[in-house]
Amino acid sequence: MDHLGNLVFPDQRIGVDEGISLSADVYTPKAPGRYPAVLSFTAYNTERLTAGIPSGSNEIGSPSVFTDRGYGRVIISRRGMGRSDGDTGMFLSDRDVDDYEKAIAWAAIQPWCNGDVVLFGTSYFGMTQLQVALRNPPALKAFFANEICTDYFRHLVQFGGVPALHFLNIWMGSNFTQEQFDSRMGSDQRALISQLLNGPLRPMVERMLPRRVDGMFEKFMSATPIEDVRKIYANWLFDGKSRDTTTIPLGPAGTLEQIKVPFVTVENLGYFNLHQFGSYELFEKACTPADNKWLILAQPTYDLPVFSWQGEALAFFDHLLYGTENGYSQQAAVRYWVEGAERFEEAATFPPARAKTIRLELESAGADTAVHRLVPGGAAEGSNSWAAVPIGLPVLGGLEDVANPTLAFELLVTEEMLLAGAVTAHLRFSCNEIDSYVVARLSRVDTAGERHHLSLGALRPAGRTVDLGAGSAVEIAVNSGDRRPLVPGRPVDLRFSLTPAPTLLLVGDRLRLDVASRTDLLRKGVGEGFAHFDLPVPPYLSRNTLHFGGGSWIEVDRN
Repeated sequence: MDHLGNLVFPDQRIGVDEGISLSADVYTPKAPGRYPAVLSFTAYNTERLTAGIPSGSNEIGSPSVFTDRGYGRVIISRRGMGRSDGDTGMFLSDRDVDDYEKAIAWAAIQPWCNGDVVLFGTSYFGMTQLQVALRNPPALKAFFANEICTDYFRHLVQFGGVPALHFLNIWMGSNFTQEQFDSRMGSDQRALISQLLNGPLRPMVERMLPRRVDGMFEKFMSATPIEDVRKIYANWLFDGKSRDTTTIPLGPAGTLEQIKVPFVTVENLGYFNLHQFGSYELFEKACTPADNKWLILAQPTYDLPVFSWQGEALAFFDHLLYGTENGYSQQAAVRYWVEGAERFEEAATFPPARAKTIRLELESAGADTAVHRLVPGGAAEGSNSWAAVPIGLPVLGGLEDVANPTLAFELLVTEEMLLAGAVTAHLRFSCNEIDSYVVARLSRVDTAGERHHLSLGALRPAGRTVDLGAGSAVEIAVNSGDRRPLVPGRPVDLRFSLTPAPTLLLVGDRLRLDVASRTDLLRKGVGEGFAHFDLPVPPYLSRNTLHFGGGSWIEVDRN
Protein backbone atom coordinates (compact mmCIF):
# COMPACT_ATOMS: atom_id res chain seq x y z
CA MET A 1 0.00 0.00 0.00
CA ASP A 2 1.68 3.21 -1.16
CA HIS A 3 1.02 6.79 -2.33
CA LEU A 4 -2.46 7.06 -0.85
CA GLY A 5 -2.14 10.80 -0.20
CA ASN A 6 -4.06 12.33 2.69
CA LEU A 7 -7.15 14.18 3.76
CA VAL A 8 -6.95 16.58 6.70
CA PHE A 9 -9.65 16.94 9.34
CA PRO A 10 -8.48 19.69 11.72
CA ASP A 11 -9.74 20.22 15.26
CA GLN A 12 -11.70 17.03 15.71
CA ARG A 13 -13.16 16.83 19.23
CA ILE A 14 -12.47 14.02 21.69
CA GLY A 15 -14.69 14.13 24.77
CA VAL A 16 -12.70 13.29 27.91
CA ASP A 17 -14.74 14.81 30.75
CA GLU A 18 -18.02 16.58 31.28
CA GLY A 19 -17.88 19.74 29.18
CA ILE A 20 -14.24 19.12 28.20
CA SER A 21 -12.94 17.88 24.89
CA LEU A 22 -9.48 17.67 23.37
CA SER A 23 -8.54 18.94 19.94
CA ALA A 24 -7.13 16.44 17.46
CA ASP A 25 -5.82 16.96 13.94
CA VAL A 26 -6.68 13.86 11.95
CA TYR A 27 -5.02 12.85 8.68
CA THR A 28 -6.44 9.93 6.71
CA PRO A 29 -5.59 8.38 3.34
CA LYS A 30 -7.56 9.81 0.42
CA ALA A 31 -8.66 6.34 -0.62
CA PRO A 32 -11.84 5.33 1.27
CA GLY A 33 -11.29 2.51 3.72
CA ARG A 34 -10.61 1.56 7.31
CA TYR A 35 -7.03 1.93 8.49
CA PRO A 36 -4.98 1.57 11.69
CA ALA A 37 -4.61 4.81 13.66
CA VAL A 38 -1.20 6.25 14.64
CA LEU A 39 -1.60 8.51 17.69
CA SER A 40 0.62 11.13 19.30
CA PHE A 41 -0.37 12.88 22.53
CA THR A 42 1.34 16.21 23.06
CA ALA A 43 1.86 18.85 25.71
CA TYR A 44 2.14 21.49 23.01
CA ASN A 45 0.01 23.61 20.75
CA THR A 46 0.16 21.67 17.47
CA GLU A 47 -0.33 24.61 15.10
CA ARG A 48 3.37 25.08 14.33
CA LEU A 49 4.26 21.43 14.75
CA THR A 50 1.91 20.25 12.02
CA ALA A 51 3.12 23.12 9.82
CA GLY A 52 6.66 21.74 10.12
CA ILE A 53 8.14 25.00 11.41
CA PRO A 54 11.41 24.21 13.26
CA SER A 55 10.86 24.77 16.99
CA GLY A 56 11.74 23.03 20.22
CA SER A 57 9.16 20.27 19.93
CA ASN A 58 8.67 19.15 16.30
CA GLU A 59 8.77 15.48 17.21
CA ILE A 60 5.75 13.90 15.52
CA GLY A 61 7.24 13.19 12.11
CA SER A 62 5.33 13.91 8.92
CA PRO A 63 1.66 12.78 8.88
CA SER A 64 1.70 12.23 5.10
CA VAL A 65 4.43 9.61 5.43
CA PHE A 66 1.98 7.48 7.40
CA THR A 67 -1.17 8.20 5.39
CA ASP A 68 0.65 7.35 2.15
CA ARG A 69 1.17 3.87 3.54
CA GLY A 70 -2.33 3.18 4.80
CA TYR A 71 -2.50 4.67 8.29
CA GLY A 72 -4.63 7.38 9.86
CA ARG A 73 -2.54 9.94 11.77
CA VAL A 74 -3.94 11.65 14.89
CA ILE A 75 -2.15 14.48 16.73
CA ILE A 76 -3.80 15.34 20.07
CA SER A 77 -3.16 18.37 22.33
CA ARG A 78 -3.51 17.90 26.09
CA ARG A 79 -6.01 19.89 28.12
CA GLY A 80 -5.58 23.64 28.05
CA MET A 81 -3.21 23.64 25.06
CA GLY A 82 -4.05 25.06 21.67
CA ARG A 83 -7.68 24.35 20.85
CA SER A 84 -8.21 21.80 23.65
CA ASP A 85 -10.54 22.66 26.54
CA GLY A 86 -9.74 22.77 30.25
CA ASP A 87 -6.80 23.74 32.43
CA THR A 88 -3.32 22.42 31.71
CA GLY A 89 -2.29 21.19 35.16
CA MET A 90 0.89 19.20 35.79
CA PHE A 91 2.78 17.74 32.85
CA LEU A 92 2.76 13.93 32.44
CA SER A 93 0.00 13.60 35.04
CA ASP A 94 -2.38 10.69 35.63
CA ARG A 95 -5.17 12.89 34.26
CA ASP A 96 -3.24 13.14 30.98
CA VAL A 97 -2.91 9.37 30.89
CA ASP A 98 -6.67 9.03 31.49
CA ASP A 99 -7.28 11.38 28.55
CA TYR A 100 -4.80 9.51 26.35
CA GLU A 101 -6.55 6.22 27.11
CA LYS A 102 -9.89 7.77 26.12
CA ALA A 103 -8.33 9.14 22.93
CA ILE A 104 -7.15 5.64 21.99
CA ALA A 105 -10.68 4.28 22.49
CA TRP A 106 -12.10 7.21 20.48
CA ALA A 107 -9.73 6.65 17.54
CA ALA A 108 -10.50 2.91 17.43
CA ILE A 109 -14.19 3.50 16.68
CA GLN A 110 -13.84 6.22 14.04
CA PRO A 111 -15.32 5.31 10.63
CA TRP A 112 -11.90 5.53 8.97
CA CYS A 113 -10.22 3.24 11.58
CA ASN A 114 -10.17 -0.56 11.56
CA GLY A 115 -10.01 -0.69 15.37
CA ASP A 116 -6.22 -1.00 15.68
CA VAL A 117 -4.27 1.83 17.33
CA VAL A 118 -0.49 2.32 17.53
CA LEU A 119 1.58 5.17 19.00
CA PHE A 120 4.53 7.12 17.58
CA GLY A 121 6.70 10.06 18.61
CA THR A 122 9.86 11.44 20.15
CA SER A 123 10.69 12.75 23.64
CA TYR A 124 7.47 13.95 25.36
CA PHE A 125 5.49 12.13 22.67
CA GLY A 126 7.44 8.97 23.48
CA MET A 127 7.26 9.24 27.27
CA THR A 128 3.46 9.51 27.26
CA GLN A 129 3.36 6.29 25.23
CA LEU A 130 4.92 4.35 28.11
CA GLN A 131 2.49 5.82 30.61
CA VAL A 132 -0.59 4.74 28.67
CA ALA A 133 0.94 1.41 27.57
CA LEU A 134 1.16 0.47 31.25
CA ARG A 135 -2.64 0.21 31.19
CA ASN A 136 -2.69 -2.05 28.11
CA PRO A 137 -5.81 -0.49 26.50
CA PRO A 138 -7.68 -3.07 24.36
CA ALA A 139 -7.22 -1.17 21.07
CA LEU A 140 -3.51 -0.50 21.60
CA LYS A 141 -1.48 -2.89 19.46
CA ALA A 142 2.05 -1.40 19.61
CA PHE A 143 4.12 1.72 20.17
CA PHE A 144 7.30 3.24 18.75
CA ALA A 145 9.07 5.50 21.27
CA ASN A 146 12.13 7.55 20.35
CA GLU A 147 14.38 9.22 22.99
CA ILE A 148 12.57 8.72 26.29
CA CYS A 149 12.89 9.04 30.06
CA THR A 150 11.47 6.45 32.42
CA ASP A 151 12.14 8.17 35.76
CA TYR A 152 11.15 11.82 35.44
CA PHE A 153 12.85 12.98 38.64
CA ARG A 154 16.13 11.16 38.04
CA HIS A 155 16.35 11.53 34.28
CA LEU A 156 14.69 14.87 33.65
CA VAL A 157 14.52 17.56 36.34
CA GLN A 158 17.29 16.60 38.80
CA PHE A 159 19.95 15.01 36.64
CA GLY A 160 22.74 13.67 38.85
CA GLY A 161 21.38 15.79 41.67
CA VAL A 162 21.49 19.07 39.73
CA PRO A 163 18.45 20.95 38.39
CA ALA A 164 18.23 20.75 34.59
CA LEU A 165 18.24 24.53 34.33
CA HIS A 166 19.26 25.08 30.70
CA PHE A 167 17.06 22.34 29.30
CA LEU A 168 14.02 23.52 31.26
CA ASN A 169 14.67 27.12 30.12
CA ILE A 170 14.73 25.98 26.49
CA TRP A 171 11.80 23.59 26.76
CA MET A 172 9.46 25.88 28.66
CA GLY A 173 10.49 29.02 26.78
CA SER A 174 9.91 27.40 23.40
CA ASN A 175 6.52 25.86 24.12
CA PHE A 176 4.60 27.56 26.92
CA THR A 177 4.58 31.31 26.36
CA GLN A 178 1.24 33.05 26.01
CA GLU A 179 1.96 33.43 22.31
CA GLN A 180 2.28 29.65 22.01
CA PHE A 181 -0.99 29.10 23.86
CA ASP A 182 -2.79 31.63 21.65
CA SER A 183 -1.24 30.68 18.30
CA ARG A 184 -3.78 29.73 15.62
CA MET A 185 -3.26 28.85 11.97
CA GLY A 186 -5.80 27.73 9.44
CA SER A 187 -5.37 24.22 8.10
CA ASP A 188 -4.71 25.51 4.57
CA GLN A 189 -2.00 27.85 5.88
CA ARG A 190 -0.37 25.00 7.82
CA ALA A 191 -0.48 22.74 4.79
CA LEU A 192 1.15 25.36 2.58
CA ILE A 193 3.96 26.08 5.06
CA SER A 194 4.55 22.37 5.54
CA GLN A 195 4.69 21.76 1.80
CA LEU A 196 7.27 24.53 1.38
CA LEU A 197 9.47 23.70 4.38
CA ASN A 198 9.41 19.96 3.79
CA GLY A 199 9.49 20.16 0.01
CA PRO A 200 11.72 22.48 -2.04
CA LEU A 201 13.05 24.35 1.02
CA ARG A 202 13.92 21.22 3.02
CA PRO A 203 17.59 20.99 1.90
CA MET A 204 18.15 24.63 2.82
CA VAL A 205 16.47 24.16 6.25
CA GLU A 206 18.69 21.13 6.95
CA ARG A 207 21.83 23.12 6.08
CA MET A 208 20.87 26.20 8.07
CA LEU A 209 19.46 24.60 11.22
CA PRO A 210 22.75 23.37 12.78
CA ARG A 211 24.21 26.86 12.43
CA ARG A 212 21.15 28.52 13.94
CA VAL A 213 20.34 26.15 16.80
CA ASP A 214 22.38 28.00 19.42
CA GLY A 215 20.67 31.28 18.54
CA MET A 216 17.29 29.58 18.55
CA PHE A 217 18.01 28.15 22.00
CA GLU A 218 19.07 31.57 23.33
CA LYS A 219 15.79 33.02 22.11
CA PHE A 220 13.82 30.27 23.86
CA MET A 221 15.78 30.76 27.10
CA SER A 222 14.94 34.46 27.23
CA ALA A 223 11.19 33.93 26.74
CA THR A 224 8.58 34.22 29.52
CA PRO A 225 6.24 31.24 29.91
CA ILE A 226 2.78 31.64 31.41
CA GLU A 227 2.53 31.96 35.20
CA ASP A 228 1.35 28.39 35.89
CA VAL A 229 4.37 27.00 34.04
CA ARG A 230 6.71 29.36 35.90
CA LYS A 231 5.32 28.03 39.18
CA ILE A 232 6.10 24.46 38.09
CA TYR A 233 9.60 25.60 37.07
CA ALA A 234 10.16 27.20 40.48
CA ASN A 235 9.29 23.97 42.25
CA TRP A 236 11.53 21.87 40.04
CA LEU A 237 14.51 24.22 40.50
CA PHE A 238 14.23 25.46 44.08
CA ASP A 239 11.95 23.26 46.15
CA GLY A 240 11.68 19.84 44.52
CA LYS A 241 15.06 18.50 45.61
CA SER A 242 13.69 15.05 46.48
CA ARG A 243 10.93 12.74 45.34
CA ASP A 244 8.85 13.86 48.33
CA THR A 245 9.04 17.55 47.45
CA THR A 246 9.01 17.60 43.64
CA THR A 247 5.74 18.09 41.79
CA ILE A 248 6.77 16.15 38.70
CA PRO A 249 5.18 12.68 38.45
CA LEU A 250 7.63 9.89 39.14
CA GLY A 251 7.18 8.23 35.76
CA PRO A 252 6.80 4.58 34.76
CA ALA A 253 10.23 3.32 35.91
CA GLY A 254 8.95 1.26 38.83
CA THR A 255 6.07 -0.32 36.88
CA LEU A 256 7.55 -1.12 33.46
CA GLU A 257 6.88 -4.83 33.96
CA GLN A 258 3.18 -4.04 33.39
CA ILE A 259 3.87 -3.25 29.72
CA LYS A 260 2.98 -6.21 27.52
CA VAL A 261 2.32 -4.74 24.05
CA PRO A 262 4.94 -4.95 21.26
CA PHE A 263 7.25 -1.96 20.90
CA VAL A 264 10.38 -0.49 19.37
CA THR A 265 12.42 2.01 21.36
CA VAL A 266 15.24 4.11 19.92
CA GLU A 267 18.07 5.63 21.96
CA ASN A 268 19.98 8.51 20.37
CA LEU A 269 23.60 8.09 21.48
CA GLY A 270 24.11 11.84 21.18
CA TYR A 271 21.98 12.66 24.20
CA PHE A 272 23.35 13.47 27.66
CA ASN A 273 21.40 14.58 30.78
CA LEU A 274 18.16 14.03 28.88
CA HIS A 275 16.83 10.73 27.46
CA GLN A 276 20.18 9.16 28.34
CA PHE A 277 19.03 5.87 29.90
CA GLY A 278 15.26 5.47 29.45
CA SER A 279 15.19 3.16 26.42
CA TYR A 280 17.56 0.67 28.05
CA GLU A 281 15.40 0.40 31.14
CA LEU A 282 12.21 -0.01 29.11
CA PHE A 283 13.72 -2.75 26.94
CA GLU A 284 15.15 -4.59 29.93
CA LYS A 285 12.12 -4.48 32.24
CA ALA A 286 8.97 -4.52 30.07
CA CYS A 287 7.17 -7.87 30.05
CA THR A 288 6.53 -7.75 26.30
CA PRO A 289 7.63 -11.12 24.83
CA ALA A 290 11.26 -11.11 23.74
CA ASP A 291 10.36 -11.65 20.08
CA ASN A 292 8.10 -8.57 20.08
CA LYS A 293 10.36 -5.85 21.44
CA TRP A 294 13.33 -4.14 19.84
CA LEU A 295 16.00 -1.67 20.98
CA ILE A 296 17.92 0.50 18.51
CA LEU A 297 20.97 2.53 19.58
CA ALA A 298 21.31 5.20 16.91
CA GLN A 299 24.19 7.43 15.88
CA PRO A 300 24.20 10.97 17.34
CA THR A 301 21.83 13.26 15.44
CA TYR A 302 19.91 16.43 16.16
CA ASP A 303 17.21 17.55 13.77
CA LEU A 304 14.05 19.64 13.87
CA PRO A 305 11.50 18.68 12.78
CA VAL A 306 12.33 15.14 13.88
CA PHE A 307 11.68 12.93 10.88
CA SER A 308 14.05 10.22 12.14
CA TRP A 309 12.82 6.64 12.25
CA GLN A 310 9.51 7.11 10.44
CA GLY A 311 10.52 4.49 7.90
CA GLU A 312 11.54 2.11 10.67
CA ALA A 313 8.22 2.67 12.43
CA LEU A 314 6.32 1.95 9.23
CA ALA A 315 8.23 -1.30 8.72
CA PHE A 316 7.43 -2.31 12.31
CA PHE A 317 3.75 -1.39 12.04
CA ASP A 318 3.41 -3.01 8.59
CA HIS A 319 4.85 -6.25 9.97
CA LEU A 320 2.67 -6.22 13.05
CA LEU A 321 -0.66 -4.95 11.70
CA TYR A 322 -0.64 -5.86 8.02
CA GLY A 323 1.42 -9.04 8.27
CA THR A 324 3.82 -7.70 5.65
CA GLU A 325 6.72 -10.05 4.94
CA ASN A 326 9.34 -7.33 5.20
CA GLY A 327 11.82 -9.22 7.39
CA TYR A 328 11.01 -7.34 10.59
CA SER A 329 10.36 -10.51 12.56
CA GLN A 330 13.92 -11.57 11.71
CA GLN A 331 15.44 -8.33 12.95
CA ALA A 332 17.80 -8.76 15.89
CA ALA A 333 16.33 -7.62 19.19
CA VAL A 334 19.11 -5.04 19.52
CA ARG A 335 20.86 -3.05 16.84
CA TYR A 336 23.60 -0.65 17.91
CA TRP A 337 25.65 1.89 15.99
CA VAL A 338 29.42 1.44 16.29
CA GLU A 339 31.41 4.65 16.12
CA GLY A 340 34.64 4.17 14.20
CA ALA A 341 33.26 1.25 12.21
CA GLU A 342 30.31 3.37 11.00
CA ARG A 343 27.96 0.40 10.94
CA PHE A 344 25.29 -1.32 13.00
CA GLU A 345 25.99 -4.50 14.94
CA GLU A 346 23.36 -6.90 16.28
CA ALA A 347 22.73 -8.67 19.58
CA ALA A 348 19.94 -10.36 21.50
CA THR A 349 20.50 -8.20 24.59
CA PHE A 350 22.30 -5.05 25.64
CA PRO A 351 24.95 -5.27 26.87
CA PRO A 352 25.54 -8.15 24.45
CA ALA A 353 25.85 -11.51 26.20
CA ARG A 354 29.34 -11.98 24.76
CA ALA A 355 30.65 -8.79 26.38
CA LYS A 356 33.50 -9.03 28.88
CA THR A 357 33.99 -6.22 31.39
CA ILE A 358 37.44 -4.63 31.38
CA ARG A 359 38.67 -2.44 34.23
CA LEU A 360 41.07 0.40 33.43
CA GLU A 361 42.58 2.08 36.48
CA LEU A 362 43.56 5.72 36.61
CA GLU A 363 47.24 6.43 37.23
CA SER A 364 49.15 9.68 37.55
CA ALA A 365 51.80 10.72 35.04
CA GLY A 366 53.08 13.58 37.19
CA ALA A 367 51.89 17.18 37.07
CA ASP A 368 48.15 17.85 37.02
CA THR A 369 48.39 19.20 33.47
CA ALA A 370 50.04 16.04 32.10
CA VAL A 371 48.14 13.42 30.11
CA HIS A 372 47.77 10.66 32.69
CA ARG A 373 47.33 6.93 32.15
CA LEU A 374 44.56 4.35 31.95
CA VAL A 375 46.17 1.03 32.89
CA PRO A 376 44.64 -2.47 32.68
CA GLY A 377 46.58 -3.65 35.74
CA GLY A 378 47.07 -2.23 39.21
CA ALA A 379 47.83 1.49 39.29
CA ALA A 380 50.43 3.14 41.47
CA GLU A 381 49.24 5.29 44.34
CA GLY A 382 49.03 9.00 43.75
CA SER A 383 46.63 11.85 43.12
CA ASN A 384 45.94 14.73 40.78
CA SER A 385 43.60 17.69 41.05
CA TRP A 386 41.76 20.30 39.04
CA ALA A 387 40.13 23.65 39.79
CA ALA A 388 36.34 23.90 39.63
CA VAL A 389 34.80 27.23 38.64
CA PRO A 390 30.99 27.63 38.47
CA ILE A 391 29.72 28.28 34.96
CA GLY A 392 29.39 31.95 34.07
CA LEU A 393 31.60 33.37 36.84
CA PRO A 394 34.06 36.10 35.77
CA VAL A 395 37.65 35.06 36.43
CA LEU A 396 41.05 36.51 35.61
CA GLY A 397 42.40 35.98 32.13
CA GLY A 398 44.97 33.19 31.95
CA LEU A 399 43.58 31.39 35.02
CA GLU A 400 43.69 28.05 33.20
CA ASP A 401 47.49 28.39 32.90
CA VAL A 402 47.87 28.19 36.67
CA ALA A 403 44.69 26.30 37.71
CA ASN A 404 43.86 23.54 35.22
CA PRO A 405 40.09 22.93 34.89
CA THR A 406 40.36 19.33 33.62
CA LEU A 407 42.29 16.08 34.02
CA ALA A 408 43.05 13.74 31.09
CA PHE A 409 43.85 10.01 31.00
CA GLU A 410 44.69 7.86 27.97
CA LEU A 411 45.22 4.23 26.98
CA LEU A 412 47.17 3.42 23.81
CA VAL A 413 45.34 0.69 21.90
CA THR A 414 47.66 -2.16 20.95
CA GLU A 415 45.07 -4.57 19.55
CA GLU A 416 41.77 -3.95 17.79
CA MET A 417 38.78 -4.12 20.10
CA LEU A 418 35.06 -3.44 19.93
CA LEU A 419 33.49 -1.82 23.00
CA ALA A 420 29.72 -2.19 23.40
CA GLY A 421 27.90 -2.13 26.70
CA ALA A 422 27.93 -0.39 30.04
CA VAL A 423 30.47 2.36 30.72
CA THR A 424 30.98 2.91 34.45
CA ALA A 425 33.15 5.28 36.46
CA HIS A 426 34.34 4.59 40.01
CA LEU A 427 36.31 7.57 41.29
CA ARG A 428 37.97 8.09 44.66
CA PHE A 429 37.26 11.79 45.09
CA SER A 430 37.90 14.57 47.57
CA CYS A 431 37.27 18.28 47.60
CA ASN A 432 38.14 21.25 49.77
CA GLU A 433 34.46 22.28 49.79
CA ILE A 434 31.27 20.57 50.98
CA ASP A 435 30.09 19.83 47.44
CA SER A 436 31.13 20.09 43.81
CA TYR A 437 30.38 18.33 40.51
CA VAL A 438 32.18 15.68 38.47
CA VAL A 439 31.75 15.20 34.73
CA ALA A 440 33.53 12.38 32.89
CA ARG A 441 33.90 12.15 29.11
CA LEU A 442 35.09 9.15 27.11
CA SER A 443 36.55 9.66 23.63
CA ARG A 444 38.40 7.84 20.88
CA VAL A 445 41.47 9.68 19.60
CA ASP A 446 42.45 8.33 16.18
CA THR A 447 45.97 8.01 14.78
CA ALA A 448 45.64 11.46 13.15
CA GLY A 449 44.96 12.98 16.56
CA GLU A 450 41.28 13.71 15.94
CA ARG A 451 39.05 13.23 18.97
CA HIS A 452 35.76 11.38 18.45
CA HIS A 453 33.22 12.10 21.18
CA LEU A 454 31.71 8.93 22.69
CA SER A 455 29.95 9.42 26.00
CA LEU A 456 29.42 11.54 29.08
CA GLY A 457 28.44 10.86 32.66
CA ALA A 458 28.14 13.06 35.72
CA LEU A 459 27.44 13.12 39.43
CA ARG A 460 27.05 15.65 42.22
CA PRO A 461 29.24 14.22 45.03
CA ALA A 462 26.83 15.22 47.82
CA GLY A 463 24.10 13.22 46.03
CA ARG A 464 26.20 10.09 45.53
CA THR A 465 23.94 7.50 47.21
CA VAL A 466 23.11 4.62 44.85
CA ASP A 467 19.50 3.43 44.59
CA LEU A 468 20.01 -0.32 44.36
CA GLY A 469 16.38 -0.98 43.45
CA ALA A 470 16.40 1.16 40.31
CA GLY A 471 18.34 1.60 37.09
CA SER A 472 19.32 -1.02 34.54
CA ALA A 473 22.29 -3.03 33.33
CA VAL A 474 23.80 0.16 31.88
CA GLU A 475 22.68 2.72 34.48
CA ILE A 476 23.70 3.10 38.09
CA ALA A 477 20.66 4.88 39.51
CA VAL A 478 21.59 7.63 41.93
CA ASN A 479 19.27 8.76 44.72
CA SER A 480 20.18 12.42 44.47
CA GLY A 481 17.51 13.34 47.03
CA ASP A 482 19.71 11.75 49.71
CA ARG A 483 22.31 14.51 50.06
CA ARG A 484 25.40 13.95 52.20
CA PRO A 485 27.75 16.93 52.25
CA LEU A 486 31.44 16.27 51.76
CA VAL A 487 33.94 16.70 54.56
CA PRO A 488 36.67 18.90 53.04
CA GLY A 489 39.73 16.80 52.25
CA ARG A 490 38.11 13.45 53.09
CA PRO A 491 37.87 11.05 50.10
CA VAL A 492 34.57 9.43 49.12
CA ASP A 493 33.73 6.90 46.41
CA LEU A 494 31.68 8.09 43.45
CA ARG A 495 29.97 5.53 41.19
CA PHE A 496 28.08 6.64 38.11
CA SER A 497 27.32 5.59 34.55
CA LEU A 498 28.36 7.13 31.27
CA THR A 499 26.32 6.80 28.09
CA PRO A 500 26.86 3.35 26.56
CA ALA A 501 28.78 4.30 23.43
CA PRO A 502 29.78 1.41 21.16
CA THR A 503 33.04 2.08 19.35
CA LEU A 504 35.69 0.25 17.37
CA LEU A 505 39.21 0.95 18.63
CA LEU A 506 41.98 0.35 16.10
CA VAL A 507 45.65 -0.26 16.78
CA GLY A 508 47.26 3.12 17.38
CA ASP A 509 44.06 4.78 18.60
CA ARG A 510 43.87 6.09 22.15
CA LEU A 511 40.95 5.69 24.52
CA ARG A 512 40.74 8.98 26.42
CA LEU A 513 38.99 9.91 29.65
CA ASP A 514 38.58 13.58 30.58
CA VAL A 515 37.32 14.71 33.97
CA ALA A 516 36.08 18.20 34.85
CA SER A 517 33.36 19.96 36.83
CA ARG A 518 31.43 21.70 34.04
CA THR A 519 29.57 20.25 31.09
CA ASP A 520 30.51 23.16 28.80
CA LEU A 521 34.20 22.18 29.08
CA LEU A 522 33.59 18.66 27.77
CA ARG A 523 30.38 18.57 25.74
CA LYS A 524 29.79 18.88 22.00
CA GLY A 525 27.12 21.08 20.46
CA VAL A 526 23.80 20.26 18.85
CA GLY A 527 25.26 21.34 15.52
CA GLU A 528 27.45 18.23 15.72
CA GLY A 529 24.53 15.97 16.62
CA PHE A 530 24.91 16.02 20.41
CA ALA A 531 22.16 17.35 22.69
CA HIS A 532 24.12 18.23 25.83
CA PHE A 533 22.46 20.83 28.03
CA ASP A 534 24.59 22.78 30.49
CA LEU A 535 23.89 22.52 34.21
CA PRO A 536 24.36 25.16 36.96
CA VAL A 537 27.40 23.51 38.54
CA PRO A 538 29.58 23.29 40.55
CA PRO A 539 28.09 25.17 43.49
CA TYR A 540 31.42 26.55 44.76
CA LEU A 541 34.90 27.52 43.63
CA SER A 542 36.88 24.52 44.77
CA ARG A 543 39.88 22.26 44.30
CA ASN A 544 38.87 18.70 43.35
CA THR A 545 41.17 15.70 43.65
CA LEU A 546 41.19 12.11 42.33
CA HIS A 547 43.08 9.48 44.31
CA PHE A 548 44.77 6.53 42.59
CA GLY A 549 46.18 3.16 43.56
CA GLY A 550 43.09 0.98 43.32
CA GLY A 551 40.45 3.57 44.18
CA SER A 552 39.73 5.10 40.75
CA TRP A 553 38.86 3.29 37.53
CA ILE A 554 36.50 3.03 34.61
CA GLU A 555 34.92 -0.18 33.35
CA VAL A 556 33.98 -0.85 29.73
CA ASP A 557 32.45 -3.88 28.00
CA ARG A 558 34.60 -5.48 25.33
CA ASN A 559 32.95 -7.71 22.71
